[in-house]
Amino acid sequence: MKKIGLIGGMGPESTIPYYKGIVHGVQQKVGKPYFPNMTIESVDLFHVVELCRDRKYDELCEYFLDAIDNLVKAGADIVALTANTSHIVFDEVLKKSPVPLISIVEATCREAKRRGYKNLGLIGTIFTMTEDFFKSAFLRNDIDIVVPTEVEMAYINSKIYDELEYGITREATVQKFVEIVGRMKADDGIDAIILGCTELPLILSDANSPVPCLDTMQIHIKELIEEMLSE
Repeated sequence: MKKIGLIGGMGPESTIPYYKGIVHGVQQKVGKPYFPNMTIESVDLFHVVELCRDRKYDELCEYFLDAIDNLVKAGADIVALTANTSHIVFDEVLKKSPVPLISIVEATCREAKRRGYKNLGLIGTIFTMTEDFFKSAFLRNDIDIVVPTEVEMAYINSKIYDELEYGITREATVQKFVEIVGRMKADDGIDAIILGCTELPLILSDANSPVPCLDTMQIHIKELIEEMLSE
């Protein structure tokens, strides 16, 4: 079995579900009590956000490459970035990485194609919603991407960084997110909503969303497990 290295800490509220999801998912696949070998390199979310905000993408790339180097030294055969926003430099990091990287964006795009979606809403950090790095994979596959209004995007971004990153879930925030998705369904005709931040499952799921959810974290975890178990 391949050893996976996770670049975590972006933030802990999603890093922990990644760890648990991989452990339990591998156990189900092998059909016996088993704890797969993996290593987590925790980086500073706030430093990542600062570099994204200042568009210091070369510096961000090197920051992740240093983390990958530590994971490879620990024996990792494959590596994953456990955040959507960090994929803003994924292509450049992949070019320089000594081991394969599994993209959360490409994994989500493949799942969207499998489900037959053609018009998707996207919510996440302001970087994920406004930059092209997430949208481009879907557009190449003839899937349209719709983002919220500027006011809604500002609200979503603030709640991610001020509440969800700290594990805070408020009912008023949940209701507002549901309202935003409902408006996108009514006005933009979206088939489903991409939860383009790995903390968003804390407040949105198929149980309360007006449209089906593409949970990028769970989709990513499933693909990581398949890669770990592949020959």
